[in-house]
Amino acid sequence: MSNRRRCAWAKNPRAVAYHDREWGVPVRSDRRLFEMLILEGAQAGLAWDTVLAKRARYRAVFDGFDPKKVARYGVRKKAQLLADPGIIRNRAKIDAAVLNARQALAVQKEFGSFSRYVWAFVEGRPVQNRWPRMRQVPARSAVSDALAKDLKRRGFKFVGTTIMYAFMQAVGMVNDHTLDCFRHWALHRR
Repeated sequence: MSNRRRCAWAKNPRAVAYHDREWGVPVRSDRRLFEMLILEGAQAGLAWDTVLAKRARYRAVFDGFDPKKVARYGVRKKAQLLADPGIIRNRAKIDAAVLNARQALAVQKEFGSFSRYVWAFVEGRPVQNRWPRMRQVPARSAVSDALAKDLKRRGFKFVGTTIMYAFMQAVGMVNDHTLDCFRHWALHRR
């Protein structure tokens, strides 16, 4: 780990790598957005470090987060996932991942892409916040409220406003790197 100043939550090598390379970087790929939607939902009630530690296994057993494949998962595949110690074994979260894949495909069909749909909530460009301290970063926003409400209306699960705000941070819809973090200004220009 370098001596660069970064957001206070990046405290171990895995979190530092995620913070420095991914968190807050705008994502436009439907598959990658779907991945983060599933991982943020899986994280509910747990530490993000837990999800990061299991992400490689998630990618393997969830077919690289291909929503077309995940949408077809049936009882047998769900049972295999529930028995896999390499992921978070929660029936409701696994069921939600399959349901959300189906709903994401419906959104793609309606809007042309899942990316176009989610990015419309921030008018296609990242919200540039300017938080001096991590404790000032909110857990939700009016935009995450609206996104969560619309996703729920469309039948998605594990998409509450706090989960959706974390999703927005992860995929760069909001830049919540603190002002003293070396990543803040690098992402501010995007």
